[in-house]
Amino acid sequence: MASSLVELRVLDGANLYFSRAAVKLTLDVSAIVDAPAPAAKAYAQAIGLGTTRPGRIGSGFRQRFAIRVAGHVVRRIAREAGIGRIGVRVRPESDVRRLVVAFPWAHEGRARALVAAIVEVLDAFDPEQPGDLSDLIATVGDRVRNEPPGNPPPTLRPKVPVVAVTGTNGKTTTSRMIAHIGRAAGLHVGWSSTDGVYFDGELVKYGDFSGPSGAGQVLSQPGIQLAVTETARGGILRRGVGVAYNDVSVVTNVTADHLGLGGIDTIDQLAEVKAVITQITRPRGWCVVNGDDPRTFAMRLGSPAKCWVFSRDPDSPSIRAVLDEGGRATTVLDGFITVLDQAADPEPLVKVVDVPMTLSGLSHYNVENALAAASAALGLGLPRAAVIEGLSTFAPNENNPGRMNMYSLRDFTVVIDLAHNEAGLEALIEIMNGVRPPDGRLLLALGSPGDRADDMVAALGAMGARAADRVAIGHKSDYLRGRPPSELEAVFREGAASVGVDDVPAFPTELEAAQALVGEAKPGDVVAVMSLQDRASLDGWLRSQGATVDTPEILKSKVERAQR
Repeated sequence: MASSLVELRVLDGANLYFSRAAVKLTLDVSAIVDAPAPAAKAYAQAIGLGTTRPGRIGSGFRQRFAIRVAGHVVRRIAREAGIGRIGVRVRPESDVRRLVVAFPWAHEGRARALVAAIVEVLDAFDPEQPGDLSDLIATVGDRVRNEPPGNPPPTLRPKVPVVAVTGTNGKTTTSRMIAHIGRAAGLHVGWSSTDGVYFDGELVKYGDFSGPSGAGQVLSQPGIQLAVTETARGGILRRGVGVAYNDVSVVTNVTADHLGLGGIDTIDQLAEVKAVITQITRPRGWCVVNGDDPRTFAMRLGSPAKCWVFSRDPDSPSIRAVLDEGGRATTVLDGFITVLDQAADPEPLVKVVDVPMTLSGLSHYNVENALAAASAALGLGLPRAAVIEGLSTFAPNENNPGRMNMYSLRDFTVVIDLAHNEAGLEALIEIMNGVRPPDGRLLLALGSPGDRADDMVAALGAMGARAADRVAIGHKSDYLRGRPPSELEAVFREGAASVGVDDVPAFPTELEAAQALVGEAKPGDVVAVMSLQDRASLDGWLRSQGATVDTPEILKSKVERAQR
């Protein structure tokens, strides 16, 4: 008989289920869900569950019955093993024949033994002979009791302040800005992100370190005084958060991305994952949240820390609510990034147009990122002067490679940006329109990793084709994740066709797509590339063609020209 265990994950730190290390089991409970009701009820009685109503075969009611069964099995074996009370979370998946079971662990050897015992008791279900299982439960309980404890969780307890940053869009930019402000304050700063681990601005290790290993790499840097950790959905789901607590948590926003992966099928579920970092913020710290994103704003209610909200709207209800609760807010007031506190006068920091990352105030998303970074830095207690200096000197290309990097080539503009989902593409299109003169065209190279759902890829195709005068597909060959390029092309073209655009050429790489569009560009045009893997080669090629990085002054002149 096949085992009910689909997947076992030992989560080293705070996670979706608990604020400390936990074991997560994904279970196939088809045997229970598809069994005749009398057999299912007999099994529940055999494990000592008592009165139950299994419900119809294959129904949601039967899945909820299986949830009760699984939770009871865990608790009963734990009692037999002498563990006593144990926290158990059992959750349904979209497939009624699957469940997720999670419980905290203090010693890995004993935790794995408990997992084996749970699976053995669940696998003992026999709809033909549902006998008493007390002896089996006692036997596996003794086995767990006698198992050597094993190692404790490797969760780090940092000795320096930690800022944890998450969100669907903007987390890399925001974490880089916070680190830059920390360096302006004279601190030795380490930060981890999807691009690598950095210490005082120097790359220490290249790769995606937005999970717990990134936090470990950062905190191991000699002489570190401040750690900034970008914390992505995948790392939380696969291994948990790498540190036991943080001093400031920042959540930029939650929008559709990576849905359908790791059991996360809805935006609300995604928000639940990202909220984990706010739940381990120290009570004397700050939980920094986006007041214009309802899911993000709600996270303050589950955090032990005080709330520091940010919003571009100074009259936002979220700001009023947080100030009434004794928290703080950062907003835009009369063109200034401004801190609000119920007990003090408004404190202006710097004009939005003087923050280079906002692209002369054009990029609403980067205005929000600047507000979030300022909030986090002030929440850490960094000096006001350092915050102003950090925001004013953080340059898009130099300090934020791959995010809204803008170039002038001959008489047109080129933009390189990650733009990996619908919200990111919306922000990119906003920037393209913001620097396009009236007679200019938009030329856009679309692209997506292979693991994105078809509806998202099609939506990107439709958005790009609707907004741009010319679209092409530039594949991310290192991120196809087993998906044939032709399949992605078909979905992109389907989305473009839905808005009446049929001519969508495809190229093997982002660089080749960019080269084709640049070859078509005319004076006043704006060429943009959704770039995930070819940023460095794109930058090198553009410079070889005579492109120059736009300074804040050049960018401001482009915005003014476009507005005229």
